[in-house]
Amino acid sequence: MSLPLKHLHSLLLEMLGPRKRSTGCRPHDTASHDVPSGSMYSAWLASRAIPSPDSAGKFLAPGGQRPMSHKNIKLALDISKRCSLQVFGLLWKLHPIRLLVMISLDLCRGIFPAFRGYSQALIINELQTMVSSGNFTCVRLCRLIATELCRLVLEGLVDSLATTNENIVQSSARFAMEYRQMEQRVRMDVPTLADPVVQDLFQESDLFVRSFSGVSSFGLLSPFDFLRALTLLSELLSHIWVLWSLTVGGTHVWLLIFSVASSILPLIFAWWSPHASYDYDDHRTAREARSAAKQEKMRSLAHSDPFRPEIILFGLAPWILQSWAKSRRVTLGLGSSQPSAEPTFAQALFSNINLTGLVTALQNIPVVLALQSSSASLGSFTLYRSSVQSSVFTARALIETSRMAFQGIFLMGAFCAAMEVQPQLQPKPEVAVRYRGSDKGLKIEARQAHLLSAILGLLIYAIRNVSFSYPGSKELALRNVSFKLEAGESLAIVGYNGSGKSTLANVLLRIVEFKSGELLINDKDIRRYKPAEYHEHVTAVFQGFTKFQGSVKENIGVGYIPEMRSPSAIDKAINLAGADHIVYSLPNGPKTILDASGCNPVSRPSDDESVRGCPERRYHGLSGGETSSLDAHAQSRIFETVEQMSRSPSGERTKTVVFITHRLSTARRADKIAMMENGCPKGYK
Repeated sequence: MSLPLKHLHSLLLEMLGPRKRSTGCRPHDTASHDVPSGSMYSAWLASRAIPSPDSAGKFLAPGGQRPMSHKNIKLALDISKRCSLQVFGLLWKLHPIRLLVMISLDLCRGIFPAFRGYSQALIINELQTMVSSGNFTCVRLCRLIATELCRLVLEGLVDSLATTNENIVQSSARFAMEYRQMEQRVRMDVPTLADPVVQDLFQESDLFVRSFSGVSSFGLLSPFDFLRALTLLSELLSHIWVLWSLTVGGTHVWLLIFSVASSILPLIFAWWSPHASYDYDDHRTAREARSAAKQEKMRSLAHSDPFRPEIILFGLAPWILQSWAKSRRVTLGLGSSQPSAEPTFAQALFSNINLTGLVTALQNIPVVLALQSSSASLGSFTLYRSSVQSSVFTARALIETSRMAFQGIFLMGAFCAAMEVQPQLQPKPEVAVRYRGSDKGLKIEARQAHLLSAILGLLIYAIRNVSFSYPGSKELALRNVSFKLEAGESLAIVGYNGSGKSTLANVLLRIVEFKSGELLINDKDIRRYKPAEYHEHVTAVFQGFTKFQGSVKENIGVGYIPEMRSPSAIDKAINLAGADHIVYSLPNGPKTILDASGCNPVSRPSDDESVRGCPERRYHGLSGGETSSLDAHAQSRIFETVEQMSRSPSGERTKTVVFITHRLSTARRADKIAMMENGCPKGYK
């Protein structure tokens, strides 16, 4: 099976150095565009605003903890109303019955501690009765012990069933959420992902998705963990019911009061301790967020093989190590410039006394008193004490769960808002038009265009007054760009490094958006075409070609996925590129695995060989490679392949070709030549 040439409507060869980049900074703490009021996006963004008057217009770092303010509580309620049903509906579609079973079992498991305490209290009371009466008949005691054993077995079975069911539901939910996140991420275009606010949105959305795997930044609860709050709530209610039933009629109220006081006092002492607070926020300040980012950057450099020559040649090792160490100390809180709070005399005194242990010992006093009273049973006191302690600690866990759930709500809002983000290059349905091609390729017309970069394919291009500037930069990368290219013609865009050639290519490829002007493809505004449909008719050989982790065959096949597993199509692409001897000289031929840097560790192809293999991938629909590093013979072979692909078997031109180059030998091949200088065409013929 051969690859249809109709999928190769143009070929762009970028032969220059790195594309021009802006020197301007992109502020992290400012929004880059207007936010529609009342949207999920606006609610999420409002929650990130720093409340300090000195921080107006600034936002928390991604993943930063939202303060528990009245404003944020209202935002959390608003986000919960909008997102909860959406997320729960997504989970419900996966396993509705299992989800109901999971919720039911969580409620049941919350009641088990109260039954456990009651059953054990009955056994203690029976033992007390036997000792005080001297009648050691074991029938009732054995019955109670057997009941307790049955309860233990039942509780174990329920826990096992609940754990198995939860694992199935959570695995399915984890896959579904990760798929939705990845699906949304891969359909975003370059301008959308260049927005710093959108970057933060996707980062917080990713934190929410990662919570389903038990991986989070500051103790985040996933929706399943939030469901476990039902377990805590049912446990708390069951303990309260036990205490209420034991104190009906006013009996043993003093035992209840003493037990409550002795259980709460350790919590008060813990709060009084100078080291009691624990900060769950890993990114509380912007400084810590910057340090965390720099730490990861330095770590990536240290572990990166592609950058190893530069690290060795320029002696970057000490700088990398020092920068990493400095940033790591900040993220770990080591060497902080903020003075630590000195404990007061009372705090120092209490910290040296084991008050918790002392209070725990005092809790045994009612045991002695209860044994002296005929109306108080040891089992009742034990049940009092265990129920009160469990109630206090369950309430504390419920409050902490609610605190973490409060933070998780905003990350859930980020996930829902990210699902609603639309690519900036996607036209609105009412203005979108279908692409209509021609047998000779694209017709292009540009009129005084200020462009960022783009690529052309078998179309007619018209650029009129197009302008473009990089994010964060006021300087136009392209300005007053105008030219016209009829279908089937070839154009060579020449100029020095930084003149705007690659930027123009990206605009023509519809990779980035231009600021002003007009770019017509087949007499239609390029902004009215859907990018995905337009990209089916254009292609490019990029100046920085990418080699993926995988085999040579897979690297060729990614250019045209439908033919990826067709040996004949792969062989035809290799032959068309004239790369037979290169590919089949590798240790395992097309099955040779390339490492992460795109080269085989045993037999690495030269730069000439790598670039000459680019058209074989392009034949499948993807581009890759630069030709500026090739010798004259290798470059000539590349252009011969391009020429062959752009014509029909009868020799008629079927594709529009644009060359980006700084070599006059290449420019002579084109029908027209445009000279670029400082982002502006200085000559066109």
